[in-house]
Amino acid sequence: MSAEFVDTNVLVYAHDGGAGAKHAKSIDLLSRLFEEQNGALSVQVLAEFYAVAIRKLGMTGEEAEAVITDLGSWAIHRPGHADLIRASRIHLRQSVSWWDSLIVNSAMELGCRVLWSEDFADRRRFGALTVRSPFS
Repeated sequence: MSAEFVDTNVLVYAHDGGAGAKHAKSIDLLSRLFEEQNGALSVQVLAEFYAVAIRKLGMTGEEAEAVITDLGSWAIHRPGHADLIRASRIHLRQSVSWWDSLIVNSAMELGCRVLWSEDFADRRRFGALTVRSPFS
């Protein structure tokens, strides 16, 4: 079974008690991925989560760090120079924002078949990778 990649927005909603149904659905998804040991993300996602958590969610640095620590058991993509080149090709050829092209590339590099995000059209495909919205 291939890992499932989680975008930053899913992590943020899981830690935002005021996000209503998105909060509950994000928690359900993350719980399943922890249970199945099937979660994947990138250094970019962890960095974005930390920044949003302390700026918008009111978490302390220590609380945000604890979340990042818990995610250390997941598959984590650490982009290098070649990844930037591949992401630039995704950006140029697929009409995807630069930051989202980095996410897509990371998911593809980890061999994921699913990318959980609300930042793309649900079921959009990038080769073998399918974007799914946990909120649809």
